[in-house]
Amino acid sequence: MREISSGTIQEAVYRAISRMSYHCDSKVTLALSEALNTETNELARDALQSILQNHKLSPETSIPLCQDTGSTVVFAEIGAHFHLTGQSLPELINAAVRRAQKDCPLRASTVADPLFERNNRGDNTPAIIHIEYVEGDKIRLLIAQKGGGAENMSFMKMLSPALGAEGIIDFVCEGVLAAGSRPCPPLILGIGIGSNFEGAPLLAKKALFEPFGRAHPDLRYRQMESEITKRINTLGCGVQGFGGSCTVLATHILQAPCHIASLPVAVNLQCHAHRHSEVII
Repeated sequence: MREISSGTIQEAVYRAISRMSYHCDSKVTLALSEALNTETNELARDALQSILQNHKLSPETSIPLCQDTGSTVVFAEIGAHFHLTGQSLPELINAAVRRAQKDCPLRASTVADPLFERNNRGDNTPAIIHIEYVEGDKIRLLIAQKGGGAENMSFMKMLSPALGAEGIIDFVCEGVLAAGSRPCPPLILGIGIGSNFEGAPLLAKKALFEPFGRAHPDLRYRQMESEITKRINTLGCGVQGFGGSCTVLATHILQAPCHIASLPVAVNLQCHAHRHSEVII
């Protein structure tokens, strides 16, 4: 059994949040640069140039990539031979979130009650944490700062299995285009297919942690990813809704077994800030 203190993990989570709040994934920055090189719409080009300048200035000035510094989402994969001493995992993650919100500083964006008083908690806690137990003696943490704009435009539906791949592609493309400029395109799409009503959105969320631009290992899903990106980018929404050919930067699908009568599909939208990190201890 491998023992790790809660302080070690808390510090790693704190550092991850602090870094991702100012540094975008370099592959996303490269994709935006490539989009700028091929974009012909002048308004879209101007928006892309502003986004790229923001990527450059944010770490230099210690001003977060976006004013919406997001809710902290963590997928924790805990090895069966990994033992945490001290605080529980939720306790130490929330301690790291509180510290990062104060030190960076990050906008306080979490309300205590979702409907009535909606009083701001002032520290961005609690984080949203999903725990899974796996083989091995390590802990793997997938950490995101998820903004409200793209999250608000995410969607899911229990489709009929008879619709097949083409029906899913139509559903995804229609939903993304209906969202328009509100999720702050250009976007990364996380798509969950299968599982059940609660499982598909989790797959979609976790799909956003896939290495940016990776090709799905199954050719059939890889073709769906490519078709979704291509089709949406030909339909004119574009950067920040200004038109042009860059609404989606990448599409990632994750799938899971499901009931014979069901075809759950969820789409989690992610803006170009794409604040994600992986920590392995």
